[in-house]
Amino acid sequence: VQLQASGGGLVQAGGSLRLSCAAPRSIFSRVDMGWYRQVPGHQRELVATITTAGNSYYADSVEGRSTISRDNAKNTVYLQMNSLKPEDTAVYYCRAWSIRTGIIWGQGTQVTVSS
Repeated sequence: VQLQASGGGLVQAGGSLRLSCAAPRSIFSRVDMGWYRQVPGHQRELVATITTAGNSYYADSVEGRSTISRDNAKNTVYLQMNSLKPEDTAVYYCRAWSIRTGIIWGQGTQVTVSS
């Protein structure tokens, strides 16, 4: 099972990016999805999650600036990030989880915010 993340890039502070993560159709509707990020030398940290029912949760660091959403028809979860700050610079990973599948990580996508 593979998750395909995309949408990272270089953006100036104050700008926006939308990350996308596609999951296999066979599992998508049955897994909670989330975005995490990691800076070299630091632990991977939660950014936002969304359940199969559409309930979302955000880390304090991105609350009010980010929106996680899922499109079950496209088997894709999105993370819209606005008002980006240099401290948002990290590799962003998507994650799928359910009791049946366990944790599945996607490959990372680099987000770099210049000051």
